[in-house]
Amino acid sequence: MASANGDTKVKDMHICIAGSGMGGLACALSLAKEGFTHIDVFETASNLGFVGAGIQLAPNMARILDRLGVWDEIYKDAVDLLTTSIRQGSSDESLANVDLHYIRDTYGYPHMVGHRSSLAGEMYEGCKRESASIKFHFSSPVTSVQLFSPKPTFTVTPRTDKGGGDPSNVTCDVLLGADGIKSQVRKQMLHDLSIDATVVDSGQAAYRIMLPREEMAKDPELLELLDADRVIRWIGERRHIIAYPVSGKRIYNLSTAQPDTNFAEAPDETYTTRGSKEEMLRVYGDFCPKVQKMLNMVPEGEVCEWKLRVHAPLPTWTCGSMALVGDACHPTLPHLAQGAAQAIEDGAVLAVVLSRLPDSRPESVAKALKVYEVCRKDRAYALVDLAAANGRDMHLGEGAAKEERDKAFKALREGGKAGSVPDKWADADVQKMIYGHDCYKNAQDEFDNIYNSL
Repeated sequence: MASANGDTKVKDMHICIAGSGMGGLACALSLAKEGFTHIDVFETASNLGFVGAGIQLAPNMARILDRLGVWDEIYKDAVDLLTTSIRQGSSDESLANVDLHYIRDTYGYPHMVGHRSSLAGEMYEGCKRESASIKFHFSSPVTSVQLFSPKPTFTVTPRTDKGGGDPSNVTCDVLLGADGIKSQVRKQMLHDLSIDATVVDSGQAAYRIMLPREEMAKDPELLELLDADRVIRWIGERRHIIAYPVSGKRIYNLSTAQPDTNFAEAPDETYTTRGSKEEMLRVYGDFCPKVQKMLNMVPEGEVCEWKLRVHAPLPTWTCGSMALVGDACHPTLPHLAQGAAQAIEDGAVLAVVLSRLPDSRPESVAKALKVYEVCRKDRAYALVDLAAANGRDMHLGEGAAKEERDKAFKALREGGKAGSVPDKWADADVQKMIYGHDCYKNAQDEFDNIYNSL
């Protein structure tokens, strides 16, 4: 398959991807679908034994997954959200209810929720169907980068049961750093470019809780939550819980956000630590009895706490023939549920810009990667900022700002338009900006103008 301008060497380029999270999988599968034949994925973990909690499958994500041929299987196990309810955490009082039926008709896909393992697993299955083009290297982290141009060269240090293996150097035509918030590729790029953008503490942490149907079914009030096509956000001062059914309503997923009081305990590599059930119950001790019943269902010793980390916006996402992807360049707080979706958008756009290359020269590759940055950077950082702002708005304590927010909720209950929802996740105007964007089409339409202007 030739590139847009007929150079078959473009599709034969050797493309390496550091990391096989959502962004790395999206890059690999998108590139293979565009006809690239030599894709190597280097992953730190020994396998892709997917874990995790619930994840929101917004239309902008579904559109890409459908194009990649993996949406149908993900859809089968997902739950269609038809309403959202924003409630006062302490009293369970309804602040607003927003009908989400219109999303499918407006954007071509519903707003669904699923399990992270289903999303990542189906993307991986899609990659395995492209095994002639994609090769995975497990227990093989990228530990350093020697060159970013003209051909990237990096070191892979295998991990074995007995410790580290013998490092080896790899040279490729394109390197994509999809290795997450702790990205070694980003760290090396920043060092080489003398840029300071260290990872910073957001001051927030999260509990992610999965309650099985057999436990929820013991209480009719809780079973009603599981059987509804509804997402609920319980809000309080500096804290909230968002909850919805996943896995064909076999599991009720709760994700929290609260002040991080345990940072020193978090392992450096994962930003996770074993949480305390007693502390979790204390943090949400003034929330309503319905919430208390669910938190008390979490078994002792199975409370895990995630540290929510970000870093300052980067002045560049590329260096020579390398580009950063997903959390490596735009980690975002979960308050808009767009972190994974934006990493998947990155992968889709990278496949477009590389497939449109006129030739495979390093200088052409570098320009195409800049087109990717131009197409993606403003959008991704706008959503990073909006997610952070939404978290602040939902976590207000007593005072004038909370009074104004609650007035807006009251106006919505009394007949205001959906676009005025203070919780921007449910705001129709914000949804239009996020869900209505087709990153693939945008990159196709804009490639020539941007490329020729560089």
